Order: sequence, then C-alpha cells, then structure tokens
Amino acid sequence: MDDQVPITPEESQRSRLLDMLNGTVAGRILRESAPDLGLAEHLPYPFLAMVGQTEMRTALLLSVINPAVGGVLLIGPRGTGKTTCVRSLTDLLPYIEVSLCPEGCLPSDVDAEGRPAVCPDCQRKLDADEPISTYEPVKLIELPLNARLEDVVGGVNERIAVQQGRVRLERGILARADQNLLYIDEVNLLDDQIVDAILDAAAQGSYSVRRGAMIGTYRSRFVLIGSMNPEEGRLRPQIMDRFGLRVPVQGLADLAQRYEVYQRVRRYQGNRRKFVAEWASLTAAAHEEIILARELLKETTLSDGAVEVGLALIQGLGIDSHRAEYVMFEAARAHAAADGRDVADVHDIRRVAPMALRQRRSQFMTNYFNRQMEEDDAIQAQIDALAGDTVGD
Repeated sequence: MDDQVPITPEESQRSRLLDMLNGTVAGRILRESAPDLGLAEHLPYPFLAMVGQTEMRTALLLSVINPAVGGVLLIGPRGTGKTTCVRSLTDLLPYIEVSLCPEGCLPSDVDAEGRPAVCPDCQRKLDADEPISTYEPVKLIELPLNARLEDVVGGVNERIAVQQGRVRLERGILARADQNLLYIDEVNLLDDQIVDAILDAAAQGSYSVRRGAMIGTYRSRFVLIGSMNPEEGRLRPQIMDRFGLRVPVQGLADLAQRYEVYQRVRRYQGNRRKFVAEWASLTAAAHEEIILARELLKETTLSDGAVEVGLALIQGLGIDSHRAEYVMFEAARAHAAADGRDVADVHDIRRVAPMALRQRRSQFMTNYFNRQMEEDDAIQAQIDALAGDTVGD
C-alpha cells in the first residue's frame, strides 16, 4: 500500500498489531498531525499591557511576591478589568515545588518529621533515589460559582466507585490550590457553606475530609484573590477579613487612557498571538524580577521608622484587628523587595497602607464598645454608691 510505513530490521521484532496499524486507516491517523478541534488557545491578556489601575496591579504583584500578605480583594463595577488583570498574572508566576504523589508527600516532610511523614510508596521511591516532587509554575486556580461543596473540599471519586467498585477519596479544588493562587470571581455570591469551607482551610493551612470510615487531610496554603461588584450584594465580614489587601477598582477617568484601552483590546482581539508576542520580552523580564524579589524578601526587614509610623497609624485610625499591622508590614516588605531593597521604610508604609488598612474599621464595634464602657461606668457608679452607704452604716 502507498501509505504503508517501511519496517526496518530493528523493528522486525515489534508487535504485529503495530505493523498492521501502519498499513491501515488507523495507522494513517496515528501519523497525521493533530486536527484543529476548535479548542481555544490559552493566550491571556499580558499583565503589563493593562492601562492604568496602578494600585490593582501593585496589590496583585505584592501577593505573588509575598503570599503572607494574605491575598487581594478587588471591588468595583463590571467592565473595569478586574478579572482580566487577575488572569493575566499566569505568565508572571514563579516556580514552586509540587508533589508527584496523590497524598501530597514532599521531601520537606521527611526533613521536618522523618520518613514516617510520607506514604509507603514515597518511602520506596526515596530508597530507590527516585524523585517524589518536581518544580512547576504557580497556577491560577479558579473557583466556579456553580461549584458544589464536594468539588471544593473533595470527596469520593464516583467514577472509580461505579466502574471499579472501589471507594477512593479525591482531592478538591482547595487541595489543588495548595501553594497556588485561588481566584473567586463574584466572591460575594458564593454559597455560605463553601465560604465557611474556604475560611477554615485558609485559616488552618490544611483541612480534613471524612467520608464514612475514610479520612483524608490535605494542605491548603493558597493565596486568595477575589473580585466582586458591590451592586450585586455585600460580602460577609468573615471572608472580607481574610483578604489582606482591598482595592477599589473604578473606570479610568483619563480620556487618553480609555482610548488606549480600546486600541489595545482591539489589537488583542484581532490577533492574540501577535499582541502577546509584542509584550513577551517585557513579560519575561517581569517574571525574572518577581523571582529575584521573592529571593530578596527572605532578607528584607523593617526599619524602626516604618514600625513606629505603622503602629501609630493603626492606633490613630482605631483599628482593632491585629491582622492590620501584619498585612501592612508584610506588604511593605514585599514592596521594598520589588524595588530591589532589603529594608522597608516609611515610603513603603505610605504606599501599601491604604490597601492594607481600608475597610478594617467597624462603626458597629466602635458603638458596641462605647455602650459597653457606659454600662461598665454605670455598674461602677452603683457599686461605689452602695459601698459608700455600707461604710456609712
């Protein structure tokens, strides 16, 4: 046959099935290049091609450089580039060590707790000098609004249970987001059960799933990024508190910038590959800068002036939450590292304080404590009066 592939002497011992495939329609299919199935190529809008919105872009970069910042909440109307900006982070994300094991075992587990800290399969691989982890770029994991609780925390693999008659726990979105970015669009519309699961996992850095006699514990050390339109509903205070930086995102006021947005989006929609290529060198340079900043962050400290001004600022604003200074100081360290400095000063505090401290004051709690103080004063006054009467008797 004309389409038959010649068999070399070295291949003469191969399976007859492969030889048959070479001379059939199936063989031609195997040799054909992959057809165009109409699947979209993943070419996100370049992060550096975003126009304006400096505070939003700064907050996102700080959360990538220093996950201890605690994530970012973007608040604004539709069409202001919130989701586009978050998704454009994918080409800037650094590399992290990830486990090759379904149980999530890492070499650091052995270093910290000894060999019993990893599963038997990984112990055998370590004995054979085989790797149990690899390095991959940080991923952006998106939580869909229609996700079920089982999808989020994990549960029984229904396909394996039906087809193989075995019960196996499967990791959920929170476990797959470990050491990655977890993005929730329209976070204010999430189901309360899912919000509670995310809060618990984010607070502990791990969570457990129990199904009957089976239990699985998974890491969940992710950076939480959310976006919301306040017109569509408020966000519960419990989850608002979990976002380190809060950024209001408005439409651009400058007419030249708005027209530039139109021009860039038009070029991107016309030829995405070409547009992304135009920004490739700047994107690659920014990626390297982020890696360097993450390394420098390990040595970055706070100046005495930054600490003094930061604490006085929080006290002057009447903010109760101790998370406020933690987020602000960690963001200041990340800001200094991004600027190539190993000491964060008052300048860095000035830049990050609005993002870290806004929406942390509660008028309700202020009024509550004021009423409590009035009540305490009334109680003390009654005690003093009664004690005075008793002494007089």
